[in-house]
Amino acid sequence: MPLTVHQFPCLSDNYGFLIRDEASGLTACIDTPDTGAILRELETLDWDLDMILNTHWHPDHAGGNADIKAITGCTIAGPAEVTRIAPLDREVKHGDIVELGETAFQVIDSGGHTLGHIAYFDAADRIAFVGDTLFALGCGRLFEGTAEQMWDSLQRLAALPDDTTVYCAHEYTASNARFALSVDDSPALKTRAQEIFAARERDEWTVPTTIGLEKATNPFLRAPLLAARVGAAGEPDAKAFGAVRAAKDNFRG
Repeated sequence: MPLTVHQFPCLSDNYGFLIRDEASGLTACIDTPDTGAILRELETLDWDLDMILNTHWHPDHAGGNADIKAITGCTIAGPAEVTRIAPLDREVKHGDIVELGETAFQVIDSGGHTLGHIAYFDAADRIAFVGDTLFALGCGRLFEGTAEQMWDSLQRLAALPDDTTVYCAHEYTASNARFALSVDDSPALKTRAQEIFAARERDEWTVPTTIGLEKATNPFLRAPLLAARVGAAGEPDAKAFGAVRAAKDNFRG
């Protein structure tokens, strides 16, 4: 039976995700950005929370762990770095499997935004929860890792099937699109950007996305093709990516 994903906005630009393995009825929360919002959504859905799956340690991803665990009695799995702000019941790393009933999540190293950042991939349903590593038309800032580390992480995600549905944690897509248009003039990107701007005018979400769509239009995954546009012609792929990331950091459009 499939995995049900319930998405909801919270904080200023985060998305929360409650997921339910329909075969067992077990429910998990991907990160804990907003305790109140998560508890309200659980009550509305009449779901009992069994597990929290953390992607990284930042407070808008793990800050609600302790309160939600105290209220629901759930268990918490995540990378070791989460213990910087809250205890874990299970530390997980690249290659581990986390089971939610009959749904098996592969843990993927996606460090770069933070050193220990991970993603969760449900191969049976082709669903990935990527936290702040990959965004629609974007990627996370390099707060702790290097360009080389983030490029390797993005390549691991890009290797997933093109029809993988990607749930990223923030609604950054319109600003990402404006930057993308400054470094890439591909027709596919121009078309997608116009669709994004129109959707946001209607206050519609632009998450989830897909791996295939990101490979076709995301400037961070297309960095080697854009190297000359960002002053990195002839550089290795990771260096080209780093140049695109630096250009985004300095972009004021």
